[in-house]
Amino acid sequence: MSQAAAQFMGAHGMVAATGALLVLCMGLWATGLVAEVVTALLFFAAAMLLKLAPAQTVFSGFASSAFWLVTSGMVVGLAMNRTGLGDRLARMLAARLPASYPGFVAGLVAFSFALAFVMPSNLGRIAVMVPVLIALCDAFGLTAGRPGRTGAILSFGIATPMLSAAILPANVPNLVMAGTAETLYGVHLAYLPYLFLHAPVLGLVKGAILVACTVLLFPDRLDGARPTLPPLPPLSGEERRLSVILAIMLALWLTDGWHGIAPAWIGLAAAVICLLPGVGVVPAASFSEIPLRTCFYVAALFGLTAVVNETGLGARIGHALLAVAPLEPGAPAKDFATLVGLSIGFLFVGTANGAPALYTALAGEFSASSGLDLISVLMVQVVGYSTLFLPYQAPPIIMTMDLAGLSLRDATKLTAASGLAALIVAAPLAYLWFRLTGRLA
Repeated sequence: MSQAAAQFMGAHGMVAATGALLVLCMGLWATGLVAEVVTALLFFAAAMLLKLAPAQTVFSGFASSAFWLVTSGMVVGLAMNRTGLGDRLARMLAARLPASYPGFVAGLVAFSFALAFVMPSNLGRIAVMVPVLIALCDAFGLTAGRPGRTGAILSFGIATPMLSAAILPANVPNLVMAGTAETLYGVHLAYLPYLFLHAPVLGLVKGAILVACTVLLFPDRLDGARPTLPPLPPLSGEERRLSVILAIMLALWLTDGWHGIAPAWIGLAAAVICLLPGVGVVPAASFSEIPLRTCFYVAALFGLTAVVNETGLGARIGHALLAVAPLEPGAPAKDFATLVGLSIGFLFVGTANGAPALYTALAGEFSASSGLDLISVLMVQVVGYSTLFLPYQAPPIIMTMDLAGLSLRDATKLTAASGLAALIVAAPLAYLWFRLTGRLA
């Protein structure tokens, strides 16, 4: 065999091995046959043993700003839980919820969206809020077994991953997308432009759709009497300090286009302050309570996409998809629909956490074929991966079901209905908003 043939076979073997590892990891993450962190460690070990890429590529996820934003979000979520500030916010919400079932559901969905601004962790918000929601349902007369109780809790659980997609640092899929774009293309996304592009449709319109689907599928009514809740205790010193930390963090996030500091480093600084003795709100020893398995999962996703790109597998997959995907320059509506469809298709393969990694790795190919700029191609995928159809596609929904004892059948019914309605109503509106804001020429 000639040297050229040997090199070809070697390169071909690397691509084949990377493809097999991609299928194995995405399959394990999608099915949950083993814990996410085990699959993550499997990727690191296999990639290094097979010499698929240099160590700096395999472990590049740990150098990503998104990895550190996930880690800092876990610390902030822990602080909200330990200080009682999360429970206080929920109690304040209860005092303002309308004494009608549609208003009750709408209030919970709106609170889920608002809480995502200050608590950048989907799983953290679910862990804090589901016990509070159960107590709220009891207080409003929605006892166990009533459809209104199921609908109210599920609406919050689905709103948590679905609506937070409109806020850049608020969920894992956004961070996977942003981190992969930074690793592969050197693209840095800004907080406020991202919020302006996505919040009107992915936040407000999808929230209204979710409320409507919940009320229709789980009809119920309240007795009209507002429950009497025990008075809130005065703000503790820890809660006051955490409120100041969160306010400064949010203000810096909103103005990142002015000062140029990435949201990840702002979040990391907030997490450090939360852990500092004296001025912090949780002891440093509490860091051991952070679920680092999620952080390793995110780092593995970034590393996997970097390896896929470096071995040339990403380009091959992109060419294969482009052979059947109707992307063409000068057809923005058609290209938008195709890209949203591709993003949704990846949801069924890699879940909402893995789909952005797969899509973003191919975004350069999609941009070249459609004639759309790279940022537009990246932003269109958010419309897709925020359109959930099955509970397994978003771990926060599964966690909500587990904590509240809800059935898979009920969760599937609401995710499928709200996903289909969002695809029919919200996706076209998102296209119009993209055109109106100049994101799509």
